[in-house]
Amino acid sequence: MLALAATAVGTVLVVREPLPQVAGRVEVPGLGAGVTVSRDERGVPFIEADTSGDLFRAQGYVHAQDRFFEMDYRRHVTAGRLSELVGENPDALEADAVIRTLGWRRVAEQEWELLQPETRENLQAYADGVNAYLDQRDRSALAVEYSILDVRLDLADPEPWTPVDSLAWLKAMAWDLKANYADELARGMAFETIGDVARVDELFPAYPQEVNLPILQASSVQPTAAAQQATTVDLSSSHLQEALASAERALSSVPNLLGEGDGIGSNSWVVSGTHTVSGLPVLANDPHLGISAPGIWTQIGLHCRERSVECPYDVSGFSFAGLPGVVIGHNGALAWGLTNLGADVTDFFLERVSDGTALLDGERVPLSTRREVIKVNGGDDVEITVRSTKHGPIVSDVLDIDALGDVPVPEGSPYGRYEVALGWAALTPGRTADAVFALAQASDADDVAAAAAMFEVPSQNIVYATTDGHIGYQAPGRIPVRADVVDSVLPSDGSWPRPGWDSAYDWQGWVPAEQMPAVQDPAEGFVVAANQAVTPAGAGPYLTSDWDYGFRAQRIRSVLEEQIRSGEQIDVATTRSLQADVDNPYARVLLPALLAVDVPDSFDDDGQDLLRTWDMRSDADSAAAAYFASVWSNLLELTFWDDLPEGYEPTGGARWLEVVRRLLETPDGSWWDDRSTVGVVEGRDEILTRALVAARRELTADLGKDPSDWRWGKVHTAAPEHDVLGSPALPAPVRRLVNPTPREVGGGAALVNATAWDAGSGSFGVTAAPAMRMVVDLADLDSSAWVTMTGASGHPGSVHYADQLTPWAEGRLFPWPFSADAIDEAASDVLELEPGR
Repeated sequence: MLALAATAVGTVLVVREPLPQVAGRVEVPGLGAGVTVSRDERGVPFIEADTSGDLFRAQGYVHAQDRFFEMDYRRHVTAGRLSELVGENPDALEADAVIRTLGWRRVAEQEWELLQPETRENLQAYADGVNAYLDQRDRSALAVEYSILDVRLDLADPEPWTPVDSLAWLKAMAWDLKANYADELARGMAFETIGDVARVDELFPAYPQEVNLPILQASSVQPTAAAQQATTVDLSSSHLQEALASAERALSSVPNLLGEGDGIGSNSWVVSGTHTVSGLPVLANDPHLGISAPGIWTQIGLHCRERSVECPYDVSGFSFAGLPGVVIGHNGALAWGLTNLGADVTDFFLERVSDGTALLDGERVPLSTRREVIKVNGGDDVEITVRSTKHGPIVSDVLDIDALGDVPVPEGSPYGRYEVALGWAALTPGRTADAVFALAQASDADDVAAAAAMFEVPSQNIVYATTDGHIGYQAPGRIPVRADVVDSVLPSDGSWPRPGWDSAYDWQGWVPAEQMPAVQDPAEGFVVAANQAVTPAGAGPYLTSDWDYGFRAQRIRSVLEEQIRSGEQIDVATTRSLQADVDNPYARVLLPALLAVDVPDSFDDDGQDLLRTWDMRSDADSAAAAYFASVWSNLLELTFWDDLPEGYEPTGGARWLEVVRRLLETPDGSWWDDRSTVGVVEGRDEILTRALVAARRELTADLGKDPSDWRWGKVHTAAPEHDVLGSPALPAPVRRLVNPTPREVGGGAALVNATAWDAGSGSFGVTAAPAMRMVVDLADLDSSAWVTMTGASGHPGSVHYADQLTPWAEGRLFPWPFSADAIDEAASDVLELEPGR
């Protein structure tokens, strides 16, 4: 018994040792004057300083206090050094090989010299603050994760933080938000089994602008790409399909620090004061990202005691641990939100490679090569050779690290072998870090446009509002210009892989910043930007063909229009309610057809009976929502699995809703036929009936025979996992320590409350969700509200590790203090940072 008690005490001490000092006084070398860090009852820090240097030095110190292991993990990932941290692990080694091939950190190093002096000073001050904290603590006192990893690995002490560590994080952001590259690969792979370009395109339909409106309603800017002559490419080659498949396998091994898949997106909207209670704008934002513990965002306030040239910041919002500044939030004059624009900033170039050269316009051009050595904690070093063409690094077969094998083209081809190179805008060094600090100081539309011109990757929609009553939208981003290649066998707009041996398909430069879509104070009095198309088809510069299909955006727009039409004045409370909206667009599309078919068995039709009285809301306690979700996943399986290659099953996101919406209009269409039933040709109604029956039986097995016992939240849970220690492969006590208890949630993919799930996975569990929610009242900034998914702390032993998770799951937000008086009133702990040696 004494031994067990001693073990328990030891465990508590190990877990609690890394908890930071949050009250009293502490010396921080490098500070020019005292800095005050006030924390509210949820542990959120608000920093007050006299100079920018002290402000960002303190932010680095505080981020290290709360989230250093997360920061260290992120920098190992972005540098392709994960194997140094976690040891011999095939997934980590694959990730390192691909990230080294892409060269994230190499690009970040090149960006340092491009940045404005003030940005470099801020980044350096932040790094100095992080290192001041590291100097004060042993490794075990930094994070419990180090103590756990030390059990089986020989860990070195963490290296000092550098500004490039922060810049490399921007590459991870750009990677996870790069938009359509998965669709481009999926088109190429689907062609293998479908064999018809037009039929493949039916699975990637055009944006339904007649149903779901774009962000902007008009634009005078027209595309500028010139037409060029085309070459052809034979996508039917099994060898080419193998090259595409190997590229997909390689790129899918990269850890998605922000998340991936159909659920990655965001909602944002802003309403002018004409339609609000206060007479000034209200702005809302909730980015939909992967779920993890700790959560992706960390809340913070950065306040100069007196604004001046030496200290121009008075800003609060959401930051990333490891990056100084505020990424989304508000200052004293302007609030801004970000959603993924979804611009096509990647292309796969099919390269004909032979003897270290690639074919280009009939000539052989040497590949560029470099050697990379991956160090493995507890194992042997692994060496890879990275090869690149003029279009980008060769990513096919990058996981074959012993010998990067070439993939042969059909016999008799004079051109050599196929490889796949990745062209990606983020591999060109840029100035996004400058944009972060510029947005934090912006006060009007011109300031936002100037910041957007530097916000090159990832390409985001910016909605904004000002305290003097203006609202607006601005599209930033480095967007490739693609020539309109005439007589091309495949579209030349970037939606399909491109022939790398023909320069007609090369990028022609970047869309000028002044041509990017924007609007201020639109006549309808609001802007909704939720990943839908930015402009009507044909208007503005070409951005992409692969938008989110706009069902979330249209629901937000419809609710706002109804509120305005009825004379209801909008405020923070109504806006918070809309963020939690669970109206189901899938039901509005499918329910008439599902209720029209006959399910003759009295047992099997119990589920259909639920749908007859359903309010089409996917609340957590809804039995009908659970049944409908099962119907949807079974419908997709019955309709498409027989036509698509393994690994490309429908995920069920908004694209698939649009595919099925169109397909419902053709009851005898070929997609409905199940090719596995030889001699039988199925139609729409038979597949719908089968889906209803299969769902009834699936939920009977999972939730019980009585439909009244079913509940959507029972199967649709948000279960944040620790990036390193949360895996089922780890011991249960470790997982219990680092993984918060799952929460039942409502919502779903393509709903405003966008708790996405993957219909092809066999699970209804949440894969992506609003990683935070915020509502800003421009009339009274202290009346604004916010919440993050887990909590302010990255320490599993902290009470603030997951104290916001339950309120988040319930759709609740917390007060968001901004003024000095409000911060003082909200303070639960105050830490004074003093200059030290």
